[in-house]
Parts: sequence; C-alpha cells; structure tokens
Amino acid sequence: MKHISILVPETAVIEAIADPRYLFTAVNEFLQASGKSPLFKVELVGLTKEIRLNNSLFTVHTDKLIEDVDKTDLIFIPAISGNVSSALTLNRDLLPWIIKHHAKGAEVASLCMGAFLLASTGLLDGKKCSTHWLFANQFRAMFPDVDLVDGSIITDAQGLYSSGGANSYWNLLLYLVEKYTDRDTAILAAKYFAIDIDRESQLAFMMFQGQKGHEDEKIKKVQEFIDTNYQEKITVDQLADMLAIGRRSFERRFKSATKNTVIEYIQRVKIEAAKRSFESSRKNITEVMFDVGYTDTKSFRDVFKKITGLTPIEYRNKYHKEVPVLQQA
Repeated sequence: MKHISILVPETAVIEAIADPRYLFTAVNEFLQASGKSPLFKVELVGLTKEIRLNNSLFTVHTDKLIEDVDKTDLIFIPAISGNVSSALTLNRDLLPWIIKHHAKGAEVASLCMGAFLLASTGLLDGKKCSTHWLFANQFRAMFPDVDLVDGSIITDAQGLYSSGGANSYWNLLLYLVEKYTDRDTAILAAKYFAIDIDRESQLAFMMFQGQKGHEDEKIKKVQEFIDTNYQEKITVDQLADMLAIGRRSFERRFKSATKNTVIEYIQRVKIEAAKRSFESSRKNITEVMFDVGYTDTKSFRDVFKKITGLTPIEYRNKYHKEVPVLQQA
C-alpha cells in the first residue's frame, strides 16, 4: 500500500488539500469496485492537530503530526495563499521534514503555489519546476537556481513533481494516479471528475502583466513606449537610442530587468493585445493581425501559438462567445 501524506500548511488553499484526498480516496473505491485491493492510505499531516485556514473560515483536523509519520511514499504540498514570504516563514518547520522523508525515498509533489514551499527546501535547485503563471517572476527572483518552466502544467524531476496554476493541479493528480495504478484507472478518474487528462500547458490562460516589478526606471520608460506603440514597427536600435546606450548593453539591461529579450517583450505585448481583441470584438484574424502590427499571416500565427499554445482561430473560438439574443414571448 502506498502511503500518501497531504501536508496542511498555514495559509494553505483548502481545495488543494481536499481535492487530492478526494481523488485518491475515490481511486481506492474504483479499485475495490473492480475487485482489486485499495492501493492508497491517505493522511492529512501537519504541525498541529488543528489548522485554521482562510481567516478561520475553515478548520482542518490532521490525521497525524509530522513527527508521528515514520514512513511515507508521496508527499503533497498544497497551494499557499496570501503573502508568499509570510507563508514561507509560517511553514518553515515543515521544510526539514520534507527533506528528511525525500532522502528516505518519498516523492514530493507541489500543487500550484506550493512550489514556493518545495523550492525553499533546496531540493529543486538545478531542476525543472512549474507554478502559477502570475507568480513566475516572483518565483524566479526568490529561487534563481530553480529552472522554472513557463506555461507548463506538470514537471517531473526525479521524484519531485509540480503543477501549474490553480486547477492545473488536477492534471498532476491524474498523472500520479496513472503512474501508481494504470492508464485505465486514470482515464476513469478523469471521466469521473470531468478533467481533460492530457492537457499539457497553461499558456492559454496566461495574461501578460508587463513585467515592471523592477527598479530600472529607464527600462520602464522603454516598456511604456512599447506598450503604447505596439502597433508600429519598433526596432531594438530605436529603443537603444532612446536611452543613448549601445544596442548590446541595452539588450543585456532589458533582459536583466524584465527576464525577456526585447523582441520577446514586444511580441508578448502585441499578442496580449490580439488576445483582448479576439475576446471582445468581432474582428477576423487578418484585421486583428494588422491592428497589432503584423503583416505576415504565418509569422503572426507562429508567434501567437508559441505564446498562447493555441492558434488564433482556436483562441478566438475558445474565448469569444456571442451574447445570445433573447426572444420576446
């Protein structure tokens, strides 16, 4: 039997505790219904017997304290909420326990923002990881030695797993169900919980925030120029001239501040504008393409798909819905 320990950190997201417990308990029921023995022993584990979450709206009663766990096979680190630095401080006593059990052979899976806790152990240094796209820049600043994968739904790095933002963790849960049981059981669970089992990217859900959380005021001015003139043909030399510095120095400075190359930043601003247009207007693909400053259909399509994971047509069909006309009786 596989022992699963679901940690209950301070400031945890209640769904990220309840959902893995629900799923693996349900898988036990599926196995029993098919004449097999249940495979998972699922326990909630924490620093105290009672943990209050969401301003005491919820109280979680743990099955065991961490010091009472002799051995476990899989540790889930749920998403945390609120101020990240405060949450890490509140939960620092969990870190040695995670490290100890990983060294004893336990696998560890972080759900969404739980990646910040997992990264705090140092176990992810030099390895790939995913987290909620909105907090990617903060994660990179706090954990520069971790290889954060943009847009990824799931990462698997030598027994250390992570998932993308919000409900993306369901895909990681199914991935682990399949690993520990078989494909048929994972498909049954996917159908039962109505989850797209093979979704691999959160790119379609990402919103480009402009990456201005840095202190380089001159680079911010360049970003603001790009943000307001994205329809025009903007060159790297033109932007470097605005700061009166050489192109190579400008490119290094821009990448250091924004974590994007200049070209990547311009592309992301253009594509974000195109996404908004697809979501809110009736313009066709060509009209939107010209509006955001592209003249080549293939180039626009390739860049759009690289950034969103979808073609322009797929994105428009997914997110643009006509408002239904109500018929008068």
